[in-house]
Parts: sequence; C-alpha cells; structure tokens
Amino acid sequence: MFRPKYPTTPAPTGNATRVVAPTTVRPGAPIEPTGCDSPAPTNPPANPAPAAPARITPGTAAALVAGGTAAVLVVGTVLVSMLLAVAITAASLAVTALVIRSLLHGQHQR
Repeated sequence: MFRPKYPTTPAPTGNATRVVAPTTVRPGAPIEPTGCDSPAPTNPPANPAPAAPARITPGTAAALVAGGTAAVLVVGTVLVSMLLAVAITAASLAVTALVIRSLLHGQHQR
C-alpha cells in the first residue's frame, strides 16, 4: 500500500525517425517564405470607440479615501516600527560600549 508504483516505460522499437531534415545553405539563394516570414494580413484598423469619462460616485470616492487612508496608516506603522528598532539597537550598542569601556578602564586602574 505504501510502496510507490512506477509506470513501466515501453521498450524502444529501434526505428529512429528524423525530426528535422538536413538542408544545405547556399549563399545568395532566394529564401522561400515560411509561415513566420509571410507578412501579416493588412486589415484596416477599426475605429476606436470614444472613451467615456470616468464617473466617480460618492461611494467610490469614499472607498478610495478609505483605502488611501489605510495604506498611509500601514506604511506609517511599518516605518515607525523600523525607526524604533534602529533606536533600540543604537541604545543597546551604547550601553554595551559603556560597559566595555568601564571594564577596560577598571583594569588599568588596578
């Protein structure tokens, strides 16, 4: 039940088929167009429909204001948190420097 069952691969038949027929390259020979080289059909461009001006309803405006306010609050919270992390790191480094300085200064006094 817990053993994986691997599919059996068919044995090769020995018949090799060529996927790409070899071609010779002759400099200056005309090149036959292929599907990629043929020009695109020229259809006249369709007349674009005139764009209607955007209509903002009071509900849409309120949603936009609420979304913008939420985005500003989230970004502000992240930035203040990063600033607080930097301040805590700086304070801990300052305390560590004072402790190391006092330890070294105490050794010279003795």
